Amino acid sequence: MNLTKQVAHNTLIQVSGKIISTILGLFAIALITRYLGRDGFGEYTTVITFLTFFAVAADFGLTLVTVQMISGKIANENKILNNLFGFRLVSALFFLILAPLTVSFFPYSAAIKLGVMITFVSFLFPALNQVLIGLFQKKLNMSSDAIAEMLSRIILLVGILLTKKFNIGLNGILLSTLASAFTSFIFHYIFSFKFTKIKLEFDWIIWKKIINKSWPLAITIVLNLIYLRADTLFLSLFRSQSEVGLYGATYRIIDVLTTIPFMFAGLILPILTTAWLEKNPQYFHKVLQKSFDFMVILIIPLLIGTQFLGQSIMVFVAGKDFAASGTILRILIFAVTAIFLGTMFSHAVVALDKQKTMIGFYIFTSISSLAAYLIFIPRFSYFGAAGVTIYSETLIAIFSAYCVWKYSHFFPKLTIIVKSLISSLLMGTFLYFFAKSYQTSLGGLILLLIISCLIYLITLFLLGGISRSDIEALIKRQNKNIGSTYGGSNL
Repeated sequence: MNLTKQVAHNTLIQVSGKIISTILGLFAIALITRYLGRDGFGEYTTVITFLTFFAVAADFGLTLVTVQMISGKIANENKILNNLFGFRLVSALFFLILAPLTVSFFPYSAAIKLGVMITFVSFLFPALNQVLIGLFQKKLNMSSDAIAEMLSRIILLVGILLTKKFNIGLNGILLSTLASAFTSFIFHYIFSFKFTKIKLEFDWIIWKKIINKSWPLAITIVLNLIYLRADTLFLSLFRSQSEVGLYGATYRIIDVLTTIPFMFAGLILPILTTAWLEKNPQYFHKVLQKSFDFMVILIIPLLIGTQFLGQSIMVFVAGKDFAASGTILRILIFAVTAIFLGTMFSHAVVALDKQKTMIGFYIFTSISSLAAYLIFIPRFSYFGAAGVTIYSETLIAIFSAYCVWKYSHFFPKLTIIVKSLISSLLMGTFLYFFAKSYQTSLGGLILLLIISCLIYLITLFLLGGISRSDIEALIKRQNKNIGSTYGGSNL
């Protein structure tokens, strides 16, 4: 299989695996929320969020660092991988073991503190997977990652069903999470045997190189965590676990939605990078404009449609006890809008190799968001948390767009926003009159979604937001376009 076909196959496997894993994950969340209820799911969310802070502190961006350090023709690939694996184990253990040691100082219930002690080990396995995933990316073998992830989700579902059958409660769900993480690691490790036998090595010279490459990524990741996840942590400290449960259930939907722009941006990033390195700013601008248009076409109908269907979506995913999450979803979808539009710019910053210039912006956003969380969450609960999340995501999108404009002189044409908004408002008019009548059942909700999509797409087509050539390019991708340097100009 030649390189072009390998890349195309690798991308297809990644996307397909992500879709299947996401469906299994949503099914797992549906089971957990219905079993634990608001308070129980709030405790579950608090445990996971608390541990996430320690796991991210240990992240160091080692997937990317692994790809960088083993790229090209090198004689000591196995030695580098062994030391990356050793560094990952030590650094992850160092940070993760702080979680059960510090949780006793927080005003949490005994159930949450015990949950942290049970679950902290489960975060070690995804940390070790970082090195293995980096190896799979370099070898263009992401099918191994996709299979391991799907198998781990199946184990999670089995564990949840057994927990429900024997009524083990929150600890049973957390043990299922631990079993799922362990399964993922075991299969990642076994699949790595195809390329090498990874073991633990501790070479300080190589470790210094790892630290030197990873520290800028580590800072950015931690700053991202502060403004992305501090809302749930502060909510768990100042409000009831029932409120945390409502907010946490909504965030599960948000997490699913935000995978879309990141997957798409990941595919476009090499094209943007190549265009800029080859000093072709015109094509760089063209690809970025097309990508911006695509994000607008996707997110505006989601924004409008959620205002009418938010509650039904949350009831369908999490159950009737979480109907109030629909209101939170209607608010947080504005943050998702900022993420959709900002992701293309943040990846364009990477293509321009100007990501270090964003650190100051991340620091400002993190500090101001922390202050806002402390002010608004105690007063306004999850509404305050959602409002500050919108603020932080919008700010990062604006800062990213500013950096792109400053270094590439690109500013997007906004015509597509007007066309998409008109189409979405027409779709919204339909939902205004029919949503209440048909969204009470799953079949009715699906019918509403299908009709709404048709109204939006037909209207957008008539307004010229999408053209016949765009549709034909989507349906008939020529193999020669995939292989060209600037393949797929009809984005």
